[in-house]
Parts: sequence; structure tokens; C-alpha cells
Amino acid sequence: MPRPLYRHADLHRLVHPASIAIVGASNRPGAFGQRVFENLAAYQGKLYPVNSRYSEVAGHTCFASLSELPDSPDLVIIAAPRDEVEAIVDECCRVGAGGAIVYASGFAEMGRPPFVELQARIVEKARSGGVRLVGPNNIGIVNSSLGALCTFLTPMRVGESGAPPVGLVSQSGALGFALAQAVEHGVALSHVLTCGNSADVDVADYVAYLAEEPSCKAIACLFEGMPEPMRMIEACTLARSAGKAVIMFKIATGEQGAAAALSHTGSLAGANDAYTAAFEKSGAVVVDDYEDLLETAAFFAKAGRCTSPGVAVLSTSGGAAIMAADKAEIHGVPLPQPAPETTEVLLGLIPEFGSARNPCDVTAQVVSDPVPFRKAAGALVGDEAYGALVVPIPYAYEPVVSRVELLNDLARDMGKPVCIVWLPMWHEGPGSRTADAGDKVAMFRSMGNCFATLARWRRWSDAQTLLQVPAASATPRDLHAKTAGALTSTKGSVLSERPAKALLAAYGIPMIADVLTASVEAAIAAAKGHYPVVLKAESARIPHKTEAGVVRLSIGDEAALRIAYDEVMANALKVARPEDINGVLIQEMVPQGVEVIVGARIDPMFGPLVIVGLGGIMVELLRDSAVALAPVSEIEALGMLRRLKGFALLEGFRGSAPVDVNALAKIICRVGDFAHDHRELIAELDVNPLICSGDRIVGVDALIALKST
Repeated sequence: MPRPLYRHADLHRLVHPASIAIVGASNRPGAFGQRVFENLAAYQGKLYPVNSRYSEVAGHTCFASLSELPDSPDLVIIAAPRDEVEAIVDECCRVGAGGAIVYASGFAEMGRPPFVELQARIVEKARSGGVRLVGPNNIGIVNSSLGALCTFLTPMRVGESGAPPVGLVSQSGALGFALAQAVEHGVALSHVLTCGNSADVDVADYVAYLAEEPSCKAIACLFEGMPEPMRMIEACTLARSAGKAVIMFKIATGEQGAAAALSHTGSLAGANDAYTAAFEKSGAVVVDDYEDLLETAAFFAKAGRCTSPGVAVLSTSGGAAIMAADKAEIHGVPLPQPAPETTEVLLGLIPEFGSARNPCDVTAQVVSDPVPFRKAAGALVGDEAYGALVVPIPYAYEPVVSRVELLNDLARDMGKPVCIVWLPMWHEGPGSRTADAGDKVAMFRSMGNCFATLARWRRWSDAQTLLQVPAASATPRDLHAKTAGALTSTKGSVLSERPAKALLAAYGIPMIADVLTASVEAAIAAAKGHYPVVLKAESARIPHKTEAGVVRLSIGDEAALRIAYDEVMANALKVARPEDINGVLIQEMVPQGVEVIVGARIDPMFGPLVIVGLGGIMVELLRDSAVALAPVSEIEALGMLRRLKGFALLEGFRGSAPVDVNALAKIICRVGDFAHDHRELIAELDVNPLICSGDRIVGVDALIALKST
């Protein structure tokens, strides 16, 4: 069983300490014990240096051991060599410390058994003694509200920004504190929490803590991975329940595991896809780039929920307005035209060489007269069609400061976020810090990330608005048992097409009918009156029929069938023994439609995953797919379809009839139910393709791979 999450009450003494003891405190310049003590100069609690070699450290009485302290410290910072750590942890337990941070390296991260065992022993002692342990191999943590910079790194500015604070969690200490230097240009951080070896307290615990921490308004998490990832999903779910966004950037996104998958579906969903699906299920917002993590989190800390999907763009540069429109289209952010009354206001403000549309170009006249800019911004933010305003800043100079302040006041008054897109290459030019430190205006240094964030914000807000009821399998108990019995009695590791289709059809997944034939004469009899037909070799030994050359399409008469039958059987015998070939299937030739693949695989960490993508032989070529944890609700299934790049094909393209996407979503749900119900028996499955044309949706091939026993 996974270890239960540490919650806010469990970590309060560690993360929000009323007293801190530094074991290894020192007066020697450059020593960790000296640097961390110096960083704690502004700390608002009681500070106890501990070192038997000193009577005083930086003007504070120094104690020889933890047992000599006047009270039990909430937090003990262990700035001592590896070989001394275990004894110090023992003493932490004896004096009733609330938590400990271990800076020393050379433990389990080395992979050497003695040091792996040492780390495990220290953690066991800490847990038994009620001491929450951070590290070892840790850089430290920061609590800005207390001035508690519990790190040996160079100190940074905290508490100087008026922006709603972001809680920053990072599995990588170096990258975490690299991100934390954003405070130098005005970003507000409530906490910086890093893990080191994550021997006890880990990233999931930190996210759970911040989910319940009032001073933190959004959570930014740099995540590598963990052996029990569902703990992180639980922590993100806690944050969602608290109405707090978790912005997740994952590193270590290799896909080598997907290459071993048997089915087409399996090759679509690698480890990173599983993590992304799990994060989305829990309400986390996933970003693809390190540079976007804090910008996105700072926006969510300021923005609240989206009140309208429309976005207005107000620019003093025509080129910047065009760039904004391009990025809005890429990310699916609507830029509706203003209401008539808003247009009337804009027409009275903007010269004829400007644009009173959306994007709105007020031109460079604001250099001499800022009034039109202020009134245009007010009109756009006040328009109910818009949930946010985007304002590109093309040039850094002093008037930008007052412009940003005006926009911040406007955003606060109207309850809508205003996004500043900073275009100058003078990244710290006048107005940039004002934007970062504003309580309502959000700062972006990339037009692309601005609109990507607005798209994520809309999806997150929609998910928050919906009743968050976990999806559950709707399978009747008797059907579940009957299907499980059929799977258990299967000989071999793969179900061939015919029995796989039968089991899936029992779950309400529409599958094409077929006739299994053992001779060419039987095939002719089955096809009579049903031309054109499809011929396929039926064998569990041939999971990928197209590659093996054992499929023939659009067979229109008896003569063509005789030739096709001989070709299919000849090719089948090249890749399978005669006793492994059950015969040849005769099926209806389904008219052309949109081909979609729906399948599932059982992930070793996350369990059953549902995968949807463009079907047929294009599935791996285009890699246009969406992944979700099973079971899925119809709303989730519709969301998966809409995430596909080829979704426009389902809506009707170049005169084709639109596909019944609601019916397709129900099929996705049933595939998810099948995978969830039989997760202990199957390894993966796919229906490839489902041919979708108008209101007819039918699967024409299927595969189920069983778990090896």
C-alpha cells in the first residue's frame, strides 16, 4: 500500500517552524552552517545555533547539543557530514523535534548498499520518532512569510512583491532554486520546497501541504517521477477540491517503454502520456516547458476562474496585434468582436488608421495622449464577451510603468485578468517588474505561452465548474463475470479478432459481423449476395494483418474472391503454422468514413489507460492521440476527442456528414469500462479502426492481449 500523504498538520512544524535549530552552525565563512545562519537573519522565530565547538555564533548563544536547548525545536537543520547524521536524527527524536532537513549527500543516490541502508535506517528512525525528514542530499526550503530561508545558497529577496504568492515545489533542488530567483524581478513565492532524495517527505506531500496552506494561491511543481505516482494524483485532487491550481512541469519524459507494446494502441501511450493523463484527471494543469512553469502559475494565482471564453487584444502595434491573433488561433482561444456599444466607444477613440475591432490597434498615439488607451482598455474589459484582456508591450520605456499600473487597477476593479505580453529584448526594462509584482495583471514573456495559458485557464475553469464525480464502470455484474471467464479460459497470450470482437460487442461496442470459413467454397457461400466483402486471415498469431498481407478489401465477385482467398492463405502460412490459422473471415465492406482507433493498456503504475486517436495505418504515423485514466465519463471522452488535431474530420469536412461524437464518446466509455473491469487479466486492447460515418459507427478489427502468467 502507498504511504498516506503528509497533510498540512503533519508538516506544519517542518514548513512553518516557530523555532529552528542549526546543528553545525559555524562562524567559519563559507561553511554551510555559517551560510544558512546568515540567510536566517530575518527569520521571525527563535533561532538556536548548535555546535559543541562554539559558545557563540553570530551573536547568538551556541548550544553544545539539541538536548541543551530551552525547548523542543520545530525544525532542525542538519549542516553536518554524512557520518554524523544518524546520531543527530536520533537526538532529534529524543528532543521531540517536528522536522529535520539533511543537507549531506552520499546516501542512496550513490546506489551503494551501505549508504542505501544508512538512508533507510535514518528514515525509519525519523518516522518512528515523529520527525518529518527532508533529504538527504537537499538544498533546503523557504517560507517567505517567516523570512525562513533554510538554505545554504546565496540569499534571495522574499516578501517584496504585492502579487498573490505561488508555492513552488521541485524534485530538483538546483532547478527549484533557479526558478525561485524569479523573485528578483517581482514574482511572489510563498514557499520554495525541494526534496533531495525524497527519502521521507516528497513532492506529493509538499503539494498536499500547499493545497491547504492559505498563503499559497497557486502551486508550481517541477516533477521528475516517483514510485507511487498515485500519491501525487491524490495531492493534486486535494488542491482541486480547494479551488487551487497545480501547474505541473514534468522532466524525464522518455518513451522507451512504449516501443515494447504489442498493439497499435500500446505504442501510442508511453510513460509520459500516462502521467499527463493522470495529472489531467486530477485537475492539474500541465505545461510543456520549464520557462513557462512560473509564468503560468503566477497567472493562475491572480486570475480566479474564467467568466467568459472570449479574449480581447489591445495593442499599440499592428504587428503585435497580428502576432496575438496568430497565437490565439493556434491555441484555440476565441477573439470575438466587441459588442456594438463597445465598438461605438472604440470608434470615438481610435484614429482612422487604427482598428476598432478585436484585436484592437489604438496605434502609437498613446505616446502623446494616454487617454484613448485607458478608455479603450476599460471598454474592452467591461464587455461581457471577454473574460480576459491581452496587452502586448512592444517597447520598454518609462511610460510603460504607469500603463501597467493603470491596467492592474482596471483588472482589480473589473475582476478580470489583464495579461501583459513583454516583447522587448530588454527583459528587465521599465514596467517589467511592475507587471510581475502586480496583484491582478499577469506577466508573460512569450505570446505563445500567454495564449496557451489562457486556453488552459478556460479548460481548468470548466473542469472546476463541473461536478467532480469520479467515473465508475457501468458493467452489470453477470456480464463482468462472463467476460472474465472467457478471458481466463483463453489459450495463448492474444485473442484473435473474432473472439475479441465478440467480447467487446457484449460490452456494447458496435463490431462488424463476420463469418468464419474453412475453405474457398465456404467463403463463396458466405459472400453470396453481400458483395463487396472483406477477407481476413483469422489467427491469434497474426495480430497485425495489414503488415502480414492477410487482408483483402472490396472483393466484388466470386472470381476475385477465389484469388483473394488463395493469396490470404498463402501469406498467412508464411507467418503462422497451419494449426494456428482458424480460417478466413468474410465481412461486409464498410463504406469509407473517418477512421478512429480506441483502445486501452494497463500501465504498471497508473492502471488502465484509454487511448483515442486517428485510426487505421495512420495511427503511429501521425501520433494524433489522447490518453485518459479509465474508467472515463462521457464528458471526459468528449474532451479526449476534442483534443485530437483531426477533430475537424469528425465535425464534417469538405461535405462529409458529421460523426455522432456523443455516440463515439459512449463507445470510448465502454472500452474504458472493459479495460478497468479486466485490468488484472488483460495487458492491452484496441479496436482499430472504428469506421465513423454520420450516425453509423462500427469497429472492423480488434485485438486483446492478455497479461503473461
